Amino acid sequence: MRTIASDRLLLRPWRDEDADFLLDLESRWEVVRFLGAQPTIMNDREDALASIARRRSIDDPIHGIWAITTAADGRLVGNLLLKPIPLSAGEPAGGPTDVEIGWHLHPDAWGHGYATEAAAAVLDDAFSRGLARVIAVTDPDNRASQAVCRRLGMTHSGRTTRYYDTPNELFEKLAS
Repeated sequence: MRTIASDRLLLRPWRDEDADFLLDLESRWEVVRFLGAQPTIMNDREDALASIARRRSIDDPIHGIWAITTAADGRLVGNLLLKPIPLSAGEPAGGPTDVEIGWHLHPDAWGHGYATEAAAAVLDDAFSRGLARVIAVTDPDNRASQAVCRRLGMTHSGRTTRYYDTPNELFEKLAS
């Protein structure tokens, strides 16, 4: 998987040595509370290592799940994904697969614009590689992620239950 750089950040593949950070990140309710229909916290280092292995297993020229680090000192600050989004049960399949972008950052990194900067870099990379459309879904109460979507120039398309078996606010962005 490739590394993507922005002015202040480096998005790189996850490594086994990142397990303690990932456990710290995803064991925090304030970080995972908006992830999926039934959010759960990560409980131990073995879960973190298994999650890192799954993140690294995405072998695609566009999609990936990256560790977000600061370019200046390599400090881990969060996670960014760009991958096909799972449909809710009962949703008709067929047609092109929707690709979602998503992020979650450590509370110590909140409020610095890292989510917007990291997502913008990945969107630029994906669109330059031929991806035509990206969506983001946010919990209706997740105002911070909705603000990031708007800063990215994503269009709010209303509420949907098409993904993750739960109601979400849907945002989309087309390649220009």
